[in-house]
Amino acid sequence: MQIVPVVLSGGMGSRLWPLSRKNFPKQFINLGNDDKTMIQETFSRIDDKNIFLDPIVICNEEHRFIVAEQLIPNSEHTIDILLEPYGRNTAPALAAAAHHIKEKHGDESYMLVLPSDHIIADQDAFMQSVEKAYVLAQSNKLVTFGINPTRAETGFGYIKYGKNLSEDGYDVAEFVEKPSIELAQSYIHSGQYGWNSGIFLFPTDLYLQELNLYEPEIVRNTRMAVKKSTKDGDFVRLNKEAFFNLTSLSVDYALMEQTTKAAVIKADFGWDDAGSWESLWRIKPKDTNHNVTDGQNFLLETKDCYVSSKDGPPVAAIGVEDLIIISTKDCVLIADKNKPQDVKKLVDSIMDTCPELVTNYRQTYRPWGHYDCVDVGKNHKVKRISVNPHSKLSLQKHHHRAEHWVVVSGTAYVRYDTMDKIVYQNQSIYIPAGMVHRIENRYDHPLEIIEIQSGEYLEEDDIVRFEDHYGRAENKRIA
Repeated sequence: MQIVPVVLSGGMGSRLWPLSRKNFPKQFINLGNDDKTMIQETFSRIDDKNIFLDPIVICNEEHRFIVAEQLIPNSEHTIDILLEPYGRNTAPALAAAAHHIKEKHGDESYMLVLPSDHIIADQDAFMQSVEKAYVLAQSNKLVTFGINPTRAETGFGYIKYGKNLSEDGYDVAEFVEKPSIELAQSYIHSGQYGWNSGIFLFPTDLYLQELNLYEPEIVRNTRMAVKKSTKDGDFVRLNKEAFFNLTSLSVDYALMEQTTKAAVIKADFGWDDAGSWESLWRIKPKDTNHNVTDGQNFLLETKDCYVSSKDGPPVAAIGVEDLIIISTKDCVLIADKNKPQDVKKLVDSIMDTCPELVTNYRQTYRPWGHYDCVDVGKNHKVKRISVNPHSKLSLQKHHHRAEHWVVVSGTAYVRYDTMDKIVYQNQSIYIPAGMVHRIENRYDHPLEIIEIQSGEYLEEDDIVRFEDHYGRAENKRIA
């Protein structure tokens, strides 16, 4: 099988706020019961080299280093990471991936489209459905996956099954947007509908041919975006000008709801989009009071709740039920578990008044590791910095702030003006404002540092880069 997995890593996951943020959305978070993030779980399903060719990830510029850090060290494949300069929804993203696949593998390939933030419980059943979809796609069909519904869900789209074409394969009779509860119940009782999973298997060339019938501009501009793309280390940068001119359309709206070649595989592999706290409560293990808990929590006479404090202060709750309580380092959410869609409404209102809480998490990721801003005052800022093994920060200076570094774990190699200095655990070093400096971790374990900044201006744009291992020196105003 010439199947190229195409993993979509966009979106914010706002219904899982405050754990999911714009700059660190849910696909990069471990929401399950093992040590993998959601995007790593997605890649574990497509690592069989006997079935899948090298995969593609489509993401935006801001997430590129997180994607590379989470995927490249753990994959058996070589991964192509396509960077979208602007978000234009799934139809253009998949068109760009299709052009890229055709250049690499020719016209006889197939693309398996997978969102990076879905849960699939039964891997064997999933692979059986992929094989059935592959057979159906070979008959010149654009195949989507319909999930056997287990409840009257109003947060999903639905697909009506038409004429039987193959084993578990059908023509698509109708796509239905998110229905009312009454309609959803009628769909369940009829047995003629499945949930629209957002998973597809397309013959690559057929996708472009059919899309060209309905949205030729998307095909034309994405072809140009790929043709004029540039290779940057692990990344393929799609051409900005060509991508900017694209219309933002979903693949369902742009193609699947219009084409005569749409087909669907009826599937049952324990799928859920993990789109809300209520959905996570439903699928995760519960205690005797039907509570799902993460982290250190103290519950008394509490039932049917989702309580998480693995990334924030402990939660204590007495005599409550049907609540979502999420404690993070910088925010606490308390919500009615039966109103999962309203979290997005809340996030939209917070965005108007306090966008930082929606956009950034207190722990900020960089290509060399991450930092946690633990304290901020008028003239000081304290960070806990973790530098990945064999990684280094850029050679840089700051105009307005001095920095004092204390090594708490590991050994730091520091460029200090024109000198190099080794700073061991429990030792410190002072970097005055205006001094050129760099810190490096040459070992196989993380380097942990406490950084104390002092000065009248402490924002992240006070940086001038002279050398950078990650290609950022040309833009000297980005942290």
